Amino acid sequence: MTESLNRYAPYALAALRIVAALLFMEHGTVKLFGFPDTGRGGGELDTLHLIAGLLEVFGGLALVIGLFTRPVAFLLSGQMAIAYWMVHFKPEAFFPIQNHGDGAILFCFVFLYLVFAGSGAWSVDGMRKANP
Repeated sequence: MTESLNRYAPYALAALRIVAALLFMEHGTVKLFGFPDTGRGGGELDTLHLIAGLLEVFGGLALVIGLFTRPVAFLLSGQMAIAYWMVHFKPEAFFPIQNHGDGAILFCFVFLYLVFAGSGAWSVDGMRKANP
């Protein structure tokens, strides 16, 4: 049973990479363009939010297509770790469910996994490796 499931691992990894990246990109499009409308973005941005939005949109796009997956995932994992400690962590709301940091933690560790696992199937990285 395990062997038959193992052959689908690269495709499951690719699905995780693509879905996580698309969800991550939404955070950037909200910051930069106010889309989709959440009532929290699209206005004037300070430098930190501008950089975060650009990383989220363009880093997310790189992960969607599987381009430079490992270094991009490393950068985005670090961004999410910093975001958790700068934005979400509060002594009065220690638990991530209370401080709304659970998404940042989850993105951090999904991206950290991609650093070690690579892009999986359906990626520019895989096409580049197959055609040197």
